[in-house]
Amino acid sequence: MLKRGVAIILIACTLAANFTKLFVFAGFEMNQKYIASTLCENRDKPWMHCNGRCYLMKKIKLAEDKEKSNERETQKNLLQQVYFTTTKQITFTSHLLQVFPERYKSMTPQSVSISILQPPQLAS
Repeated sequence: MLKRGVAIILIACTLAANFTKLFVFAGFEMNQKYIASTLCENRDKPWMHCNGRCYLMKKIKLAEDKEKSNERETQKNLLQQVYFTTTKQITFTSHLLQVFPERYKSMTPQSVSISILQPPQLAS
């Protein structure tokens, strides 16, 4: 019985997060008279017939911005989680760190013509 209750609460929370615009609209419809008389920017201009819709549009825009910022934050967290869990520690094996033997330092190119290694002459 407890598991079923927890499952119902989690489902309700998930649905509530997806229907924020619906809740904003429902709150507006329930309190439209109060919003139109006290919170509306156009309450001094009755010929505009705003009736609080300006307030509704602001609240819907705020809800959309909040959803977008939450979505960006979630994507950022997922990216960080994926990056830090998939990267592994880089280890260098000893044969990669060995110094080249001395015989390589004394080698000179034998098949290269000396004239190629001279700087070009300036034309006068």
